[in-house]
Amino acid sequence: MSKQLIAIWAEAHNHVIGKNHTMPWHLPAELAHFKKTTMGSAILMGRVTFDGMNRRCLPGRETLILTRDKDFDCEGVTTVTSVEEALAWFEQQDKDLYIAGGAGVYKAFDGHYDALIKTTIEADLEGDTYFPQLDMTAFKEVSRDRVAKDDKNAYDFSISQIGRASCRER
Repeated sequence: MSKQLIAIWAEAHNHVIGKNHTMPWHLPAELAHFKKTTMGSAILMGRVTFDGMNRRCLPGRETLILTRDKDFDCEGVTTVTSVEEALAWFEQQDKDLYIAGGAGVYKAFDGHYDALIKTTIEADLEGDTYFPQLDMTAFKEVSRDRVAKDDKNAYDFSISQIGRASCRER
């Protein structure tokens, strides 16, 4: 299988993905899914999202930061200043690249995704950042797994694998 450019995100029913530059929920099972899915690959996020993680690089993954600040420098990350630069980086290597936020970054890569991985949290939550509208006409849900809330995870959620529809389905 060839490498892919994949959007990966979690959102509440009301499309909230963030509050004050962090996630407005704590779901260890969803974080474990993110880790398992992205391990050994590359992830790209915007600088504000990276700042919201206290500029912590995730172990076992190559981290790219998309920023307009040409002087941005942080140990352990690759900095790109445009979608075109990120796509050129992607073409020069053999890893999957997961786009991991924020909202403007997801929107900036619209039209370039090979697949989508969406976690839907079964709650309406307060937030100040919403997942953007993407062109979904070329995509079809392939699978969905539901995870029930428990003593460590406050909300039920489902994880959808969304792939490109075949030519016959377009």
